[in-house]
Amino acid sequence: MKLSGLHILLTYECNYECDHCFVWGSPWQSGTLTLEKIRHILSQAEDAGVNWIYFEGGEPFLYYPLLLEGVRESVERGFQVGLVTNVYWANEVEDALVWLRPFKDWVQDLSISSDLYHGSEEMSKQAENACEAAEQLGIPIGVISIAQPKGSEAGVGQLPLGESGVMYRGRAAAKLVEHAVKQPWTEFNECPFENLREPGRIHLDPLGYLHICQGISIGNLFQKPLREICEDYDPESHSIVSPLLDGGPVEIVRRYGLTPHEGYADACHLCYEARVDLRNKFPEILIPDQVYGIFDEE
Repeated sequence: MKLSGLHILLTYECNYECDHCFVWGSPWQSGTLTLEKIRHILSQAEDAGVNWIYFEGGEPFLYYPLLLEGVRESVERGFQVGLVTNVYWANEVEDALVWLRPFKDWVQDLSISSDLYHGSEEMSKQAENACEAAEQLGIPIGVISIAQPKGSEAGVGQLPLGESGVMYRGRAAAKLVEHAVKQPWTEFNECPFENLREPGRIHLDPLGYLHICQGISIGNLFQKPLREICEDYDPESHSIVSPLLDGGPVEIVRRYGLTPHEGYADACHLCYEARVDLRNKFPEILIPDQVYGIFDEE
């Protein structure tokens, strides 16, 4: 497997608790990288031939000094850098300029989240402020906006253009499926969203797990070098990836003798629910607990 991009989840923590979040981000989530670990990750990414580094979460700007240093060191090592943020900090254009100015000439892609799941018209205004500030600074910017399921209550703050549909995994599988149109489980015979053979980019969480899709690990960078994980990756022998390639989420159900419900919102929904049922069988693959809505209560 040849990686061009590594998406680093700086933290699972987020100031919002959006219903569509893949990783159950919230103010109560645990798991944040240290600077020492970031440096280790960047060294591993260099050795593996990665070109792009993205910092996301959770909400990476909650740990602003750590984020800034991680971006600076990424640039010094020759990576192209992207950021993903909900721009909670962009209350005014002037404020947004202060937050973004240190990243000028360092960041090649700033992706901001703005949709009804963030809960208010204020969020949309913050997105506008961030866009204007980024344009003034010459930072390339794009907006990630997730459409509401049909039948859910309308709200304010939704950007009308460029919406993506909900993927019913993570918190969405628990919070949003009641609003979705269900289809027979036998319809979902392929993974429509991920290139599981040659993903090109992969997500790395604060615990070191490499996710080919959120909650499906192919190894831990803190236990084995990234380059070796990529070289050793065999999708045909991976306990979850293999059935997904052979027949999508339907094949996971059939191969492991699971009992499905009658209908599911999409392929992600069936896949996620099947994986929840299989976590005890594959505890080293279907991890960590955070991505499955299980949190340390200490």
